[in-house]
Amino acid sequence: MPSLIDIRRRIRSVKNTQQITKAMKMVSAAKLRRAQDRVIASRPYAAMLRKMLENVAGAVATDEQAGQNPLLAQRDERRILLVLITGDKGLAGAFNGNLIKGAQKFMAEHGGATVRLELIGRKGRDFFRKRRADISGDHVGLAAKVVYGDLAAIARKAMDLYSQEEIDAVYVLYNEFKSVVAQKLTLTKVLPVEVRERAERVDYIFEPPAVEILNALLPRYVELEFYRAMLESAAAEHAARMTAMEAATSNAGDMIDKLTLYMNRVRQASITKEIIEVVSGAAAAE
Repeated sequence: MPSLIDIRRRIRSVKNTQQITKAMKMVSAAKLRRAQDRVIASRPYAAMLRKMLENVAGAVATDEQAGQNPLLAQRDERRILLVLITGDKGLAGAFNGNLIKGAQKFMAEHGGATVRLELIGRKGRDFFRKRRADISGDHVGLAAKVVYGDLAAIARKAMDLYSQEEIDAVYVLYNEFKSVVAQKLTLTKVLPVEVRERAERVDYIFEPPAVEILNALLPRYVELEFYRAMLESAAAEHAARMTAMEAATSNAGDMIDKLTLYMNRVRQASITKEIIEVVSGAAAAE
């Protein structure tokens, strides 16, 4: 049976841990507000850009020059680039674990193809580097402050590889932010750009020609997809960490209550034992 000193030391240790988890929860909550605002602000812009792209693509559907854009070229998926967005830190529940499992599942399902990895985040980089996966590049520290230029550079690298026919498809795997308690594992095919034909076409007058507008919109659209995925992942990570730290703080409180109850029982047993020894000694003296 542990002594009272050991139990008090354990309670003190758990209380210190509880203070840390509580502070981390508050930090994540503050960061989540800013990240959530950026995600919500980016969604209408992405939807409008997609709508504009569909309108322009519909206008040039019969133009042979539109199909010559390398970002629209359809090829058999023999060489695939998977962009995996994980976190740089742990203590976020199953946030990083689900992403890594999703990447492994994707690679297993495309066993007949060569899958190269572009890794954003320390957790994914460390995991696949230890397993000697085919890594085309890694990027650490982008989630701390999501900057459009950083993600645009990665997107341009992917577009160059695709245009030079070194890869046949580009997928992005990330956690999409749904709510504070829910994140959705999302796999998005970015290249080739798949443009749907809108049922309702609007007869626009284009200046410059629609083909030139389409060629300018396609790279911007791909860059925005990378940037939006990073924003979604950053918000989802803060939400997951806040939820995990809240659960850890609650569990620490339960453990402190159990240890305190156990300490009182041990102390009561010790006092009872001393009383029995005193009474037994007094009876023996008589």
